[in-house]
Amino acid sequence: MNGVIKRVFLLAHCKSVSNQLINNLLKIDPTLTNFLLFKEIEWTQYLNIQAQQATLIKQEYNSLCFEQLNDQYNRNKISFTTTFQDNYPTLLKQIADPPPILFYKGNISLASHSKLLSVVGTRFPSQYGRLALQHILKPLIKVNWVIVSGMAKGIDTIAHEAALSNNGETIAVIAGGLNHVYPKENIPLSEKIITSHLLLSEHPPDTKPQKWHFPMRNRIISGVSIGTIVIQAKRRSGSLITAHQALEQNREVFAVPGSIFEECSSGTNELILSGAKLVRKAEDIKDEFHFFD
Repeated sequence: MNGVIKRVFLLAHCKSVSNQLINNLLKIDPTLTNFLLFKEIEWTQYLNIQAQQATLIKQEYNSLCFEQLNDQYNRNKISFTTTFQDNYPTLLKQIADPPPILFYKGNISLASHSKLLSVVGTRFPSQYGRLALQHILKPLIKVNWVIVSGMAKGIDTIAHEAALSNNGETIAVIAGGLNHVYPKENIPLSEKIITSHLLLSEHPPDTKPQKWHFPMRNRIISGVSIGTIVIQAKRRSGSLITAHQALEQNREVFAVPGSIFEECSSGTNELILSGAKLVRKAEDIKDEFHFFD
């Protein structure tokens, strides 16, 4: 394992360092061999980091031991990959702000599968939303589409379970670290996923999920996939954030129409008005990716 991979790993464990800062450091110090020698003016001028924070970063970094942390993770079957490695998800590397490091349990090769579809939607789906999800996803799962979602309550959970129950494959991207699966009632689901599927996070395993982690997580859900389908979402929701991030990432966005009288369909209906492809059946998605046939 080369030095820059180890240095990215250690920086990711510094509480004073964000993934955005790691990416910025890599732009000016591509091998991360010189940043500890930066002068105060360089931290300020190039990274907008004040002297006190720069000192703290150096102290945190120097206090960490790669071998100790990596051995601990190996014992817990936790692995990691960085943008410098071949097994890093192919499409995710192409987005504007790819996570410099990903921690995972399970089969990382799934994240570079050619047929990845992210599924997002409300935490409180109606019976219509549940039926629509099964109606659309089941035929796709049968022809080897991998289902990506965020393992939240509602549509996310149902999407993962649909993949599992139909002998398909699924990827769950979580907001906190791998040792803090949220919501807790989905811990049994996460244990099924890690057996032969994939559980993914951009945060070190002991990171507890924070509110701001969730919109960050959404860009990974859309970023690893070639398309995102929204099944029931309000006008202001995390699902619409994911859809807009997918558009920014030049991915296809699909939406299932719903009743004009239901608030949980207001967001999806507006997505369709804005140009998202209306989806009624699996073929509507297959047609968009006819090159797989």
